[in-house]
Amino acid sequence: MKILKVKNVSLSYKTIEKNDFKALFSLKKVTTFQALKNISFSLEKGEVLGIIGQNGSGKSTLLKTIANVFSPNEGTIEIANNLKVGLLSLGTGFDNKLTGYENIYLSGMLYGYNKAYIDSKLSQIIEFSELEDFIYKPVSTYSSGMYSKLSFSIAVFLEVDILLIDEVLSVGDIHFKEKSYNKITELIKKEDKTVIVVSHSTSMIEELCSRVIWLHDGKVKMQGETTEVIKQYTKFMKNLKK
Repeated sequence: MKILKVKNVSLSYKTIEKNDFKALFSLKKVTTFQALKNISFSLEKGEVLGIIGQNGSGKSTLLKTIANVFSPNEGTIEIANNLKVGLLSLGTGFDNKLTGYENIYLSGMLYGYNKAYIDSKLSQIIEFSELEDFIYKPVSTYSSGMYSKLSFSIAVFLEVDILLIDEVLSVGDIHFKEKSYNKITELIKKEDKTVIVVSHSTSMIEELCSRVIWLHDGKVKMQGETTEVIKQYTKFMKNLKK
């Protein structure tokens, strides 16, 4: 059963030369950058899809577009039956003025859950996050590792239907990396979880994903069986370094 369909999605945005605020009022200094170019793919229920590519290839932008953080200029994104989509990405999804505790409830409500359901998951989220008393402090005071711990804990325990993971498995201390990786593996194997993983770790992608999309310069350069795509991507990256 296909639960996600991305059809001919393109996205562009304006950039300003030299961080010049006045450029906002001068079309000559504002340029358009096309981050995604005619992207198409579909996702089956229970599938784990990997997305690889160099920095700036459009990986994070694609996930944020699927999560409705960005709106595409062209194309459509169809999610079956109003399924819940959760994005694990640093710098996305929290109100920095609120505490971690308050952001748990905010995130839950944005996913469409009521207070009673969030209450039932609260202790698990806090315990797994390992934030202890920091859970009652503003998120603006968090390190990137603490931010990722809370983001990860919320997403895995609030049980979204499609989980989008943007590099957060590689952030944080060694202990939490291992714990979060094991939790994702458990969810994938035991709960038939549908996941899209963005990572520079090809070994992680190879272990977790049955299929991979390779993005380059905002376009799909290759998609298919994991081993073959990673083989071609690795060869390409080696040739770049020569």
